[in-house]
Amino acid sequence: MIAVGLVIAAAAAALHVVIFYLESVAWTSPRARATFGTTHEEAEATRSLAFNQGFYNLFLAIATVLGIVLHLAGEQTVGITLVLTGTGSMLAAALVLLLSSRAHRAAAIKQGMLPLLAVLATVAGLVL
Repeated sequence: MIAVGLVIAAAAAALHVVIFYLESVAWTSPRARATFGTTHEEAEATRSLAFNQGFYNLFLAIATVLGIVLHLAGEQTVGITLVLTGTGSMLAAALVLLLSSRAHRAAAIKQGMLPLLAVLATVAGLVL
């Protein structure tokens, strides 16, 4: 079950790299504005906030991928710790979004589903 958790964690990390790109690189582009439902004016006004938030998502992805690599290299405890830290933080951020903004519930569910499944599968693998 840990292997399943690691695969799902890798998918969650990939999604967070895409989110990083949209927020930190392409924030004012038509594609990013359509994804996040912002106008050009809103995107310009929030550019620096999105830039910072995008890097937050990238760092969570890096921690998760590093954990996967370390686990596969035989450092199971450190690897699983990093995977659960990365995906758990992704899940916590999605929960904050879910609970704080009705308008962003769909995004929160999309953002949080893979981390939730990764955490559940990884923990189940540790327990079983």
